[in-house]
Formats: sequence, structure tokens, C-alpha cells
Amino acid sequence: MSATDAIDWDKMAEFTEKIWEDSALPSLEEFIKIPALSPAFDSEWQANGHLDKTIDHFLGWLESIEIDGLTATVHSLEGRTPVLLLKVAGTGDGEVLFYSHLDKQPEFTGWSEGKGPWIPVREDPWLFGRGSVDDGYGGYCGLISLMALQNQGIAHPSCTFLIETSEESGSPDLPYYLEELQEDLGTPDLVVVLDSGLGDYERIWVTESLRGLVGGTLTVSVTSEGVHSGMASGVIPSSFRLTRKLLSRLEDEETGELIPDWLHIDISDQLRADSAEIVSVLGEALITDFPFLDGVRPQHEDLVEALLAQNWKPTLSITGAEGMPTLANAGNVLRTHTSLKLSVRIPPGVDSEMASAKLQELMESDPPFGAHVTFEPETAANGFAAPPMPVEIAAAFSEGSLKTFGAASMPFYEGGTIPFLAMMQESYPSARFLVTGCAGPGNNAHGPDEKLHIPTVKNLTQCVAAAIASMSN
Repeated sequence: MSATDAIDWDKMAEFTEKIWEDSALPSLEEFIKIPALSPAFDSEWQANGHLDKTIDHFLGWLESIEIDGLTATVHSLEGRTPVLLLKVAGTGDGEVLFYSHLDKQPEFTGWSEGKGPWIPVREDPWLFGRGSVDDGYGGYCGLISLMALQNQGIAHPSCTFLIETSEESGSPDLPYYLEELQEDLGTPDLVVVLDSGLGDYERIWVTESLRGLVGGTLTVSVTSEGVHSGMASGVIPSSFRLTRKLLSRLEDEETGELIPDWLHIDISDQLRADSAEIVSVLGEALITDFPFLDGVRPQHEDLVEALLAQNWKPTLSITGAEGMPTLANAGNVLRTHTSLKLSVRIPPGVDSEMASAKLQELMESDPPFGAHVTFEPETAANGFAAPPMPVEIAAAFSEGSLKTFGAASMPFYEGGTIPFLAMMQESYPSARFLVTGCAGPGNNAHGPDEKLHIPTVKNLTQCVAAAIASMSN
């Protein structure tokens, strides 16, 4: 008998529905109200105390639920963001490590009327607010999945929950805790990460890859003070033009392709075939789910090429700028410098430290016209490619998707980055990974109107329960 045969799916659906509606969603709404910016966006995070408040809030929710064998400890290394460690004693074989985070991205602009980053708004099937889908729901989902198994007397492995508060900054503090808590974390057979995405809301998707991330601030300086543009232009080279020239070393402005071969991996025939399978399900939604303005064309018309470019090829994004006055304050002055924040996504398999060093060398070497050029790298993060999932776990998870959604699970690629995954893969090379989540089309994590799809998180909870139960069957 398989693990899923022991599950009363109607009873599990009723149980998860009640816990989410009566307990978890109200708690998640209160979590949204906490402006817990990740430390990269709040230099005064210690004094402000919002990250600590998220942990206190989650601990308060734990006191309101009934789960057998639960212990909770808070860990705060000097000068480091805090982590919450939960342990649930197993009633069957195996060890599982759950991961999620409580820190958040900045507010951003453009929220719809009546909505805001710290204002929880429920408009079924959505719950709006910063941190709703990235990644406030994760801890609730994992724990409720265990509660659902205990409710039916179904055995489950020993489970550890590592909930951190610096993920949106690239998890700079996590390596210190992985070393400090090595004994507590044990040797997991399976790592469950509930911080990923979905291709649609008609099934559960399992993330098989994520890109890594390198970047930093490029500054090109030409003068010690601003000079009248009518007098100086034509003599003093424009810092903006020189910045463009440097970026052309990195990116082909006609195609958007990145030029250096050290940023690329070989795209195998199997990867193209797997991508075609995903495209056969998603279709044009791969492109049309994005908020293009009328008349704007995608970078790739071929959907398979678009999927590969989004997930398995390097890309450049300019995410910020300094040295430029606002339009209202822009006079006829040749500016002293131009600073741009570069964000480069790298494919799994490209070493981030190597890429970061080469990127700095590419930008700073042989500066055009002798301009003063600096590139200040930020924390680099490797990508992730999942090892094959054990057949019984994959089958149970897919069965859960079939029972709850009416469609089997699908593989998925993510263009984003979860630094924790590469860290864990290096720490536990024999572990398997179940990476999934609720961030489907329109969720708008990091942007305005971030929102959680409520029916999906309830279904996901049951799918995770099935996967966990299969380990102790």
C-alpha cells in the first residue's frame, strides 16, 4: 500500500481548510502588517526590531495550535539577523528539513487603491500584502501539513524547520547559522523549500532549477564638479556615454544576450526537450502573463527560447541609478558621474564567485577616456539544479496534486535565486530537494500588489503532507 492510500483526502481537505481559515490566514494577515525589511534595505534593522517581531509573531501562532512533539528555539548570533529553529519529533523513518524566511522586500510604488505593502487585504482568491507569497506562508504550510498527518494518525519523519530573516538580502547570515546549528540540523534526507513558483494555478509545480546572482554598483566618474553642458560638452566625455560603452562589453544591446562565454552553460538536447514539455502546458501564458504595454514585443518570439532565456541563460537588469537629478531638478549641467546597480542572473553550474570577479575585471579594466571606473560587487549566489527525486516521494507529491487540483504535478524552472539552496546542496550533497511554492502568475512578489493565491496554498499543504508521509511508509 502506498502512502497516499492511507490518506483520507476528504478529511485532510476539511482539516487544512479549517486551520488555514480559522488560524493561519488571520495570523498571516497580522504578519503582513510588520514592515520587516531585509537588512539590505534597512541598515537600522537591529534598532527597529521588525525582524525580531516577525519571529515573536510566529512563535505566538505556534502557541495557538496543537502539534505533537514540537520544540522551538530562537538563535541570534552577534550582529546577525535572527533565525527560528523548530523541531517536530518523528513517528516514522527519515529526516526532513523545511526552509522558509520572514524578511521582506521594500515597499515599492504603484499599489492599487486601498492596498499597500503593510495593509493586508483579502479579495478572494487573493490575500494582498508584502510577504504574503514571499515567503510568509511557508512556515504555516509546512507545519499544517504535519498537523494534517497527525490528525489521521499517519506516520511522518522527524522534521526541522529553519526560518531565517535575511533571504531577501542574499542570505548573508545563513552560512554562520548552518555552521553554528550543524548538530541541530542533522543530516536531512529531504530538504523542502516552500519559497518558489508555479507555472499556473491548475496543478502543483516542482522547481528543478534556479539561476544564481551576481551584481554590484558600477560608477563612472569624469569631473570633480558639475560643469555647464554648453561649455563642456564635446570636451569632457559624458559619464553616461562611457557607462553605456562599458555595458556593451557585457550585453549585446540589439539582442539582450550577454557576451562573455564564462556566464553561459551548454544547453543540452534533453533540456530543450524538457522545456518544450513545459511550454506545451503553459503556451502563450509564458509571455502574456507579464504586463507588457500595448505594442511591446517579447525578447524571444519562440516560446522554448523564451523559457530558456528566462531560466537557463544569463541576463542583465539595471535595477537602480544615482548621479542623476530628478527631471524637475535637471539643469543644463554635465554631471560628475553615473552610477548604476547591475543585477546579473547566472545559470546553474556557473560559479558565482568566479563570475563576480570576472565581472569586476570586465568593468574596471582599460577604462574609456581614462574615466575613474569602479565596480563594487555585492554578495554572489550560486544557482541550483535539483538531483533526481526518489520515485516514491515524487509519486506521492504528484498524487497530491491530482487529488487536490485534478492534474498531476509538473516540473518547473525558476529564473530567480534562493541562495539557501546552493548552500544546502554544498552542505548535504546526498540530500534530495522538494522545491515548490505558491508564487504563480500575477503574484507580483517584490512589486506592487504582491498577493498569495489562497486556494493554492491550501492544496499545496496537502501535497506536502503526502510527500512527507511517503518517506515513512
